[in-house]
Amino acid sequence: MIDAGWIAAAVLAAIVVLALLFRTRLLAAFGYTLRPVEPMAPEDDESDEAGDDTRRNGQAREDRDRLSALFDLEELEVSDVMVHRTNMRSVNADDPPEMVVREILQSPHTRMPLWKGSLDNIVGVLHAKDLLRALNEVGNDFSKIDVMKIASKPWFVPDTTTLQDQLNAFLRRKAHFAIVVDEYGEMEGLVTLEDIIEEIVGEIADEHDVDMQGVKQEADGSVVVDGMVPIRDLNRALDWDLPDEEATTIAGLVIHETQTIPEEKQAFTFHGKRFVVMKRDKNRIARLRIRPAGEG
Repeated sequence: MIDAGWIAAAVLAAIVVLALLFRTRLLAAFGYTLRPVEPMAPEDDESDEAGDDTRRNGQAREDRDRLSALFDLEELEVSDVMVHRTNMRSVNADDPPEMVVREILQSPHTRMPLWKGSLDNIVGVLHAKDLLRALNEVGNDFSKIDVMKIASKPWFVPDTTTLQDQLNAFLRRKAHFAIVVDEYGEMEGLVTLEDIIEEIVGEIADEHDVDMQGVKQEADGSVVVDGMVPIRDLNRALDWDLPDEEATTIAGLVIHETQTIPEEKQAFTFHGKRFVVMKRDKNRIARLRIRPAGEG
């Protein structure tokens, strides 16, 4: 039976290919050079016409953003959208099966990486459906479960792989999940098919999603952010425009701009924001408070 998710992914891939082949025409289509003829509105409907214009402009902006995201697939790398290792949810393969099942059920994710010895040693990927099916086959007897026999082999991809290449690789392999490694083979994080699709169409929410981890809106209008939150995710969630060319995470941006590892309570202003270091963990910025620059 064909997975509905693969049908959607195949359709998306076709859209990507067509967008790249007809780039000029698409840009023209979204650049307001081709406009449909609108019927003349009566003079007493000026407010309705203004509302329609606003909605049309908003839709056109969203369309241009999505088109731009399609072209960005060739420029961005998996390291730009991956879940960093410090934010990964994973399971110790040596834990008792009952504990593994509990962790899988408590996770909002369908797939979880398995590790042995240390978090850097990923030995498998466990799918919740496979685990529950195996558990049912042994009459819910946890002692008869061997998670390593249920898990699939991990797939490792370089952090420099472009999103376009990774999307194509996901579709070729009919896979959804990959472990990201650096040039030395060290584990950096994970990337999913959904991560890449969301780069094009925006956030995909479902009933199992949780609020954006590591970001908390305060009553005074400031935002408390964990240092490892990706800049792109923060921009998307809060409609900000912080640069992400030189750094991937918000902590990395502060370090890049200040050319130092700030101490706690130090504050800096750049890119229209005021950044205050709330917590530092050794040489890592763990938490920041961010507010508009003019608010002190």
